[in-house]
Amino acid sequence: MTIKTETANPILTDDIQGMGYLNRLPRRIVMLYLPMAVFVFILLFPFYWMAITAIKPNAQLTDYNNYSPFWVVEPTLDHIKYLFFETSYPGWLWNTILVAVGSTVLSLLASIFGAYAIERVRFTGSRSIGLLIFLAYLVPPSILFIPLAFIVFKLGIYDSRLALIFTYPTFLIPFCTWLLMGYFRSIPFELEESALVDGASRWQILVKIILPLAVPGLISAGIFAFTLSWNEFIYALTFIQSSENKTIPVGVLTELVRGDVFEWGSLMAGALFGSLPVVILYSFFVDYYVSSMTGAVKE
Repeated sequence: MTIKTETANPILTDDIQGMGYLNRLPRRIVMLYLPMAVFVFILLFPFYWMAITAIKPNAQLTDYNNYSPFWVVEPTLDHIKYLFFETSYPGWLWNTILVAVGSTVLSLLASIFGAYAIERVRFTGSRSIGLLIFLAYLVPPSILFIPLAFIVFKLGIYDSRLALIFTYPTFLIPFCTWLLMGYFRSIPFELEESALVDGASRWQILVKIILPLAVPGLISAGIFAFTLSWNEFIYALTFIQSSENKTIPVGVLTELVRGDVFEWGSLMAGALFGSLPVVILYSFFVDYYVSSMTGAVKE
């Protein structure tokens, strides 16, 4: 006689998964809310400091005996008006947008072909080439700008936006290629093999199969490339001389600092408005950025 015993499947709860210690409010405050509050404070405090400094009168910027450094009394827009109407800041902003967009587009186009060739076209030494491309990204710009300056002068594009659009891909392409290599690697080979059996060409596979699946990875690489181009300083300082062609990082520093005189209100206003486009870009594409970290298509 066989006696059958039925064992009920245990119900998964937070206690079983090890999260039961967060059920009590004091522990949630200490383990969850307090660290998040500290993180948000550290993250947002620089923007708050830039904002209040941009609207502080000059008398309050250094008079800490009569005014609090963390608050503003009788705010003013003089610094912002000076920045936009008495300097070339609108032109610097436009130059930065053109250079960042142009260099990002060129870098993504080159990186797509490079990453696809290394990851999807099987040939000897592909992994070594991928490693060398990543090592090229680690070369400091302070070493590259001297030979690049020679090339820029030879091409006759010194002191123009083209000088930056053509030199920024030297550090953007290796980074974007390495990032897209990992993303293309997550796309199953069976999709490509099925397309090859059906008679599709490599170009059709890239355009109709790989790129649609790799949209989150492309957006992630584009965001990184745009951010690096937006904040780049050494090349912009070396290859641009005239004030009307400068970008925001160089223009704000060189035009608003005169000897030992720092236009702190305008400096902070320029830094604040210069960071907003990147913040807006991340806020719009944060979902694609997060999804790119998990790969394209699961097996």
